[in-house]
Amino acid sequence: MTTETARRRRRRSRTAAAVGLEFPRTARGVHQAARASGALAYNAPSLLFLLYVLIPAWTELSPVRAVVVTALCLVYALLFAYTAGLRAYPVRDRLVWLGASWVVLGLLGLLIHGEILYMIMFVQVMHGILLPITVARFVVPGLAAVAVPIAVVLEQPIAIILALVGVVLSLGVAEGIERSILQEKLDAAERRSAVLAVAAERERIGRDLHDILGHSLTTITVSAQLAQRLLDADPAAAKAQLAEIERISRQSLADVRTTASGMQQVRASSEIASSRSVLEAAGVRPEVPPALPALPDDRAELFGYVIREGVTNVVRHARATRCTILLEEDMVQVADDGAGIPEGRARSGLAGLARRVEEHGGTLDVDSDDTGTRLTARLPRLTEGVPA
Repeated sequence: MTTETARRRRRRSRTAAAVGLEFPRTARGVHQAARASGALAYNAPSLLFLLYVLIPAWTELSPVRAVVVTALCLVYALLFAYTAGLRAYPVRDRLVWLGASWVVLGLLGLLIHGEILYMIMFVQVMHGILLPITVARFVVPGLAAVAVPIAVVLEQPIAIILALVGVVLSLGVAEGIERSILQEKLDAAERRSAVLAVAAERERIGRDLHDILGHSLTTITVSAQLAQRLLDADPAAAKAQLAEIERISRQSLADVRTTASGMQQVRASSEIASSRSVLEAAGVRPEVPPALPALPDDRAELFGYVIREGVTNVVRHARATRCTILLEEDMVQVADDGAGIPEGRARSGLAGLARRVEEHGGTLDVDSDDTGTRLTARLPRLTEGVPA
């Protein structure tokens, strides 16, 4: 297997893990899912914290109990190390995995008593990864709220620190996984939209070519047959038919060229039409104008680029549920209710768009906060079809 082939397989595996595709419910399947998640190598070093349990077990307990504690810790370490892979399985399977971890914790608690609190961070991370994010946001702090008072009573300050650090770490991991899943879903939606757009464009091209050439070629065929029959009987009439064939051919060629050039053009109307399907595929509700104003070609093209850039940013970055497009003779706006543009994020695409708008004598405004982003391009008003 070549390096590039292996790399592509790893990418496909990570995508499958992120968007929830099932792996086989076997030990091999769990191992594949954990490797695909990319987190297997990162979980192992954190298991060093189990020394807080193992060292006291070997120094304070009998050799038999110490061996049992060590065995249970190894089982728990295995469950924890492969937790990231379980994120690719249905919720029911994840809950079974959590249940198994609690059984191991219960057995450990019977042997090491208060020292079980040193496991709190592992417990929180597992819940943050395996539970849905909406549930994890409550369960993870709840675990800390239970563990901290007990640690205070048992005078275990390290356990208190681990519990508090575990809240931050677990919720950070959970949010990161959620963002990764959403991004993969958006990418998948974009890919589906691209496939649908290509299919729709092919269908449109087929219709256009049929409409443009079907009638013309039929007329040319009939005229050619007539010219053949008239060639000997009425040369003048045959010549007229040949001239008609030439005229129709030239007109058809001009129509085909116009159609081909139109395929490369960007227009506000076509971008609004395509944005509706793209947004719906990404799970964003589109709100578009029911009627469009008549625009000059250069203005329609510019507004089309604004709509395309705005919708692309909404789908890629906004994490929005709604996108509104407004279009007037001198203004176009793309607004969403997403998370806004983070401070420091590069806006190279918007910078290029701003230059394009300025070249047409207009301005591009980007208003962004935690309630969403509004991309607005304004041009001078039109007076009788000419910019004022």
